Amino acid sequence: MSELRKTPLYEAHVKAGGRIVDFGGWALPVQYSGILEEHRAVREKAGLFDVSHMGEVHLTGPDALPFIQRLVTNDCSKMQVRQIVYSPMCYPDGGVVDDILIYRVCENDYWLVVNASNTGKDYDWILRNISGYDATVKNISSQVAQIAIQGPAAQTILQRNAADDLDSIKFFWCLPAATIAGRKCLVSRTGYTGEDGFEIYCKPEDARHIWDTLLESGKADGLIPAGLGARDSLRFEAALPLYGHEISQSISPLQGNLGFFVKLDKPDFIGREALTAAKQQGLASRVVGLELAGRGVPREGYPVLAAGQEIGRVTSGMFSPTFGRGLAMALVSTEYAKAGTELAIDIRGKAVPVRVVKTPFYKKAYRKG
Repeated sequence: MSELRKTPLYEAHVKAGGRIVDFGGWALPVQYSGILEEHRAVREKAGLFDVSHMGEVHLTGPDALPFIQRLVTNDCSKMQVRQIVYSPMCYPDGGVVDDILIYRVCENDYWLVVNASNTGKDYDWILRNISGYDATVKNISSQVAQIAIQGPAAQTILQRNAADDLDSIKFFWCLPAATIAGRKCLVSRTGYTGEDGFEIYCKPEDARHIWDTLLESGKADGLIPAGLGARDSLRFEAALPLYGHEISQSISPLQGNLGFFVKLDKPDFIGREALTAAKQQGLASRVVGLELAGRGVPREGYPVLAAGQEIGRVTSGMFSPTFGRGLAMALVSTEYAKAGTELAIDIRGKAVPVRVVKTPFYKKAYRKG
């Protein structure tokens, strides 16, 4: 693993028995005690994730907001200080560069949190488009570690180690100058599991102290470390998109069911013309949820069939730990996208019956108040 990049928590993962894998060039734990146990812990109690591989881009200056408005599909014009906005970031043809979180840390000071595998590409894209704006951009990913605590007991455990009232952090808001386990951090409340939870952004040298402190403090509440496997199964049940699967350079945010985050009434943004035209013409395909009627585990890339003919492909699929059956998300021809439509998935040469169902599969338990 010496050739792989390591987060500040790598040694903690090894010590805890984490099974380390190559995840986009990073040495990260896919599991510790087991994916099912870690998945259930997050649904019922709490799990702790190392997400330090995620990228952070710092954007400042008088034109920071106008530039962001040009860069992303969502409308950030009314963002308040400490607020967070989720948005796709598109190419001119409507394909997705990445889906990102925009943090307004203070008046003209923003963080863009990007997917780990896209950090370099995203940063280059931002630099290519910032010309003419009075704004400064810097990739600060190496200066930031990120820990996520997720689950029904997340606030109780984190509050025990926080100097600030976590009730003051609403869903999709942040506290830029928080203190966790005696260390200065930025704490936010978003999540990628369908459960309530928090993200702790800290200095790399503080990450191990915070990680160890939270695990010890939360032991009695059922807190355990969770790896990439549970992170994926949890986000999948909540039907949260994964870049390269439900959205990509070839799958637009409209096809990926992210139309709510595409504000076509904004005066201008990269990809607006193409996305407007696509909506007016009608989408040829879109992502849907599929529920297996029988046994089988659907996987990415498996063909989706109607009357024996391929009409789409699975984008994400698995045996759901929560529901105990095979579920999938798939990009299918729009004429087959209506809930209740009977289709099939080709699983290793066998056509397994499936039915189009509404998503998310799992009712999200976010704390909105």
